[in-house]
Parts: sequence; structure tokens; C-alpha cells
Amino acid sequence: MFASSQTLSRLRRGAAIVAIATLAPFAAFAVEEHYLKDGAAASGHDVVAYHTVGKPTPGNAQFKAEYQGATWHFASAANRDLFVASPAKYAPAYGGWCSAGASKGKKVSTQPHLFAVVDGQLYLNSTEGAHKDLFLKDTATVIGKGEKNWKVIYATPAAKL
Repeated sequence: MFASSQTLSRLRRGAAIVAIATLAPFAAFAVEEHYLKDGAAASGHDVVAYHTVGKPTPGNAQFKAEYQGATWHFASAANRDLFVASPAKYAPAYGGWCSAGASKGKKVSTQPHLFAVVDGQLYLNSTEGAHKDLFLKDTATVIGKGEKNWKVIYATPAAKL
């Protein structure tokens, strides 16, 4: 016995609704892990360039990639391809949220020029004080506390911390 086209249409529509309802919370969950500015991770800056040229470099929406539910911009196709091949190598610690903030159990927005690459990991910070007076003065402690806290706060919306 064959199902009518109307019955198949209803089944497809029902399956689509179930899929959206099931997956939508996970998409929101993934994006909340990353600091986004204007819809782009890392404030739209090329996270590969921090490693290769040692300074913040604005990305271009022409060269973008998706990773962990977020959109990442790059200055070139070559940098995008490096990221796609090894995103965990280039993505900033704590989802691009402030490292000093993470060490205190908070998600604080960051500024692209306040950064450090430590042992191959990119760390971003929010203010000159957070960067110079906390992160650079006691890097190991800030990273250690940030790692411990991130396990608890990574999926919590910033406004709820």
C-alpha cells in the first residue's frame, strides 16, 4: 500500500519541525560559548593572524568558516584554510571571552588588541588593566583559574554570570 502525497507531505513537515525543535537549542548553546561581535567570533578578527603575523588583523566576510556554531572571518583564503584544517589550534581560549574575566568566573567582552599567545594558545582580554595588571603579571595563575572556571561557565549566558 502506498501513502498519498498529502500524507508524505505531512510526515516530512512533522519531521522537519521535530528536527528544528531538537537541534535549535544546541545551535544557541554552541554560539553562546563564543564571544561574538557583529555576528562574528573574535570580533571578526583573523585568529590565525595572531599566530602568523603576531598582531590583530581584521577578517573579511569573504573568507569565512563555521566552527562550533560560530562564524569566523579571515584576512585570506590561506588563513581560512589553516583554521579549517586545525580550528582548535587557532581558536582563542575561553571562546574568545576575556581571559582575566574567565579566571574570575565571568564572561566579559574582549578587545582585539589586548592579546597574548602563550604556548601556542591565543588569549584575549577586555581592558588594559585586565591584560597588563592581571593576565601579563600572573599569566599561569590566570590561565589555571580560567581553565577551572571555564568548565563550569562555558555554556552559561554571559548575562547570567
